[in-house]
Amino acid sequence: MNSRVSIIMGSASDMGVMEAAAKILDEFEIPFDISALSAHRTPDQVADFAKNAYAKGVRVIIAGAGGAAHLPGVVAAMTPLPVIGVPVKSANSLDGWDSLLSIAQMPAGIPVATVAVDGAQNAGILAVQILAVGDKALFDKLVAFKEKLKEKVKKANEELQSKGNFRLRVK
Repeated sequence: MNSRVSIIMGSASDMGVMEAAAKILDEFEIPFDISALSAHRTPDQVADFAKNAYAKGVRVIIAGAGGAAHLPGVVAAMTPLPVIGVPVKSANSLDGWDSLLSIAQMPAGIPVATVAVDGAQNAGILAVQILAVGDKALFDKLVAFKEKLKEKVKKANEELQSKGNFRLRVK
């Protein structure tokens, strides 16, 4: 089956962050592929990927990058597909802020949906939400996923409350 989502990253060292998106896509049984592509070191491969992704069945691209983080924007400039940028806190980044701003500050007409620094899990969820708009079965799975999140918080609150009343003690 063709991949519906492509996860790309500027370096294989970003996989530790980007695997969170893969886990979400696995959970929702969405076919995906993963590649390391560099906007700076392999620009021809990036262009080929971006220009041909739709024809290969891809409907959403998740692009993670650290440092100057050009990969999501370059890909968004070359494809009409939705691109979700994941700023990666890398060895050469300024705590991820440079990556976040590089991805979020796109020029008019070239949007990149941007999640938090190292927020690949939310990128995966956003990809699912985009695909679910036209897929009722996937939409229903997403609703159930969100319900589980609510239940998890309710359960945590009940456990906290069962431990007794805690008061802030100020000296």
